[in-house]
Amino acid sequence: MTQEDLTILDPKMTAHGVNVFYGEKQAINNVSIDVGTDLVTAFIGPSGCGKSTFLRSLNRMNDTVAGAKVTGEIKLDGEDIYAPSMDVVQLRARVGMVFQKPNPFPKSIYDNVAYGPRIHGLAPQKADLDGIVEKALTRAGLWDEVKDRLQESGTALSGGQQQRLCIARAIAVDPEVVLMDEPCSALDPIATAKIEELIHELRGKFAIVIVTHNMQQAARVSQRTAFFHLGTLVEYGKTTDIFTNPRQERTKDYITGRYG
Repeated sequence: MTQEDLTILDPKMTAHGVNVFYGEKQAINNVSIDVGTDLVTAFIGPSGCGKSTFLRSLNRMNDTVAGAKVTGEIKLDGEDIYAPSMDVVQLRARVGMVFQKPNPFPKSIYDNVAYGPRIHGLAPQKADLDGIVEKALTRAGLWDEVKDRLQESGTALSGGQQQRLCIARAIAVDPEVVLMDEPCSALDPIATAKIEELIHELRGKFAIVIVTHNMQQAARVSQRTAFFHLGTLVEYGKTTDIFTNPRQERTKDYITGRYG
């Protein structure tokens, strides 16, 4: 693969020489990667290979883990996200996160989506907030299903709807990047297909990074794929190249099911 295949002219996020430690244990070793604005980037690899740990370093979720330490450099629009001056609350508004298990707040559907815009002061008037909630639910493909029950609890929705509600909640503050940590692993195939469709629709509106253990899913939704193994980034390239013509033997072994 030539270098220009990988050159992202205007990367939204750049990581350079990133290491993550949990106490004495090193979970990520010297990872460098660029995340493009209008691309979906998939992180694949066997369980415990560090892909979720690396993903969480992109919006400082590892800060919440006792003993976690991140070294190296991660920038958002050229700004060091680990700089002492970085406001972590603002950072997480700009780099939203959707977790593996749907985790709506025990509040109404409306209040789940309105939560971020409220705390960030994005909606001075109730009408503004109504508009933001409708737009986020529409973008998440959920508005038509819930518009007549916005005051019902978000936890009363089906698993797939809850996950789309969590995506609506993440995008309601208009982030620049959306991180998704195995967003379909708890869902059935129909709900999974809806989330994948949604990722296609959101592409270009946000930079999207998805961790998935499902290689077919990575092949379907992403344009760039990074293969992690034992805490290192083994190979990163165009998704079609990674799946049809990997350069590294370890990637080939994983793709063809020899391990993982």
